[in-house]
Amino acid sequence: MKVAVVDYVEPSPRGTRWGLGGTCVNVGCIPKKLIHQAALLGGMIRDAPHYGWDVAQPVLHDWRKMAEAVQNYVKSLNWGHRVQLQDRKVKYFNIKASFVNEHTICGVTKGGKETLLSAEHIVIATGGRPRYPTHIEGALEYGITSDDIFWLKESPGKTLVVGASYVALECAGFLTGLGLDTTVMMRSIPLRGFDQQMSSLVTAYMASQGTRFLKHCTPSRVQKLPDGQLQVTWEDLTSGKENMGTFSTVLWAIGRIPETRSLNLENAGINTNPNSQKILVDAQEATSVPHIYAIGDVAEGRPELTPTAIMAGKLLARRLYGQSLDVMDYSNVPTTVFTPLEYGCVGLSEEEAMARHGEEHVEVYHAYYKPLEFTVAERDASQCYIKMVCLRKPPQLVLGLHFLGPNAGEVTQGFALGIKCGASYEQVMRTVGIHPTCAEEVAKLRISKRSGLDPTVTGCG
Repeated sequence: MKVAVVDYVEPSPRGTRWGLGGTCVNVGCIPKKLIHQAALLGGMIRDAPHYGWDVAQPVLHDWRKMAEAVQNYVKSLNWGHRVQLQDRKVKYFNIKASFVNEHTICGVTKGGKETLLSAEHIVIATGGRPRYPTHIEGALEYGITSDDIFWLKESPGKTLVVGASYVALECAGFLTGLGLDTTVMMRSIPLRGFDQQMSSLVTAYMASQGTRFLKHCTPSRVQKLPDGQLQVTWEDLTSGKENMGTFSTVLWAIGRIPETRSLNLENAGINTNPNSQKILVDAQEATSVPHIYAIGDVAEGRPELTPTAIMAGKLLARRLYGQSLDVMDYSNVPTTVFTPLEYGCVGLSEEEAMARHGEEHVEVYHAYYKPLEFTVAERDASQCYIKMVCLRKPPQLVLGLHFLGPNAGEVTQGFALGIKCGASYEQVMRTVGIHPTCAEEVAKLRISKRSGLDPTVTGCG
């Protein structure tokens, strides 16, 4: 088929720009996981003497060296995407596009030159960008977002992270892990939309590792001091008192907004949710205009996750050209929050399960456990926890799995297949564990919350 890709990155308010590949490659999953790994390595270095390694102290981290390596890898991915498009004879246009009508878009280059493109089918996959609290004085002028943090040449230093989303907690976690003084300011609950017991354990572990939390607080002003530091004023919503603090960097992580406002969707008759500004789609990913589709973060009601967008795109391409009738199944999509102690989950949270099925029809099996790797190094494992949410009626269909511990993504990915295939609690209990691993603890969840028994496991052995 004759295909074109139109892509353009509007620089962030701080002037950060990047190449082809979207959020995940440039300012999301990829650089995030690499810097998370850098932070985990710091913890392993602290563990090393317990295992006989003679490590000279203090061990210092070089942000500039890490940033250069991560950024170079990301640039190699940008180049790889360009080459793949070329190999597949996909025409690439580095232009900012908007709709002229339902079959035509107008693209404008950085220099202002216009290009008109027409197509039988059009797919919108513009994603989203971080939200700035523009009502707060100094927020736009002095703050940064996840669009900027991964492209900083120098260490951000003492950092205030505003927000309680997974982006906020992941960034705060790796900054603390790299030895930086880091504070998280959160207005309400952490990880909204995730299981709240697990979310509380995530933040408790982060606090134990040195991340400070200002709970039930909202910033009101950011001012730049003569020495270049940022003075932040905030209100404590519990006491009503005003407080101030000084930071080197303020990172806003208060949510994302879809990239739809500049697309002139009304020219093509495409309907959006007036509140979220996301594009309304059906099960086929079609918009209100049948030959225009939207996938990924820009579409209403879809998980804001790279793998779901990738799979939805592949299935859409196959449907468009007669290879398949399969549509994307958005149920039981696994994900992981890459906080210092990783949180992986698939399926329903405990709250969702009880709301959907009724508390009397839900059974929750759970356990605290100690990873073998934590024992010799005498690491605190009091937040390492697993729970499986099931229907109470035999064979107890698994509704959700929640895992907090090392390598949570690797563990959750495997169990996600079983849950996708309709696994029951009985089947999981008949699964032989791989010893000694953290994952095997999932197949040993014998204690129900309803029983009131102590769910603490002494550890691998």
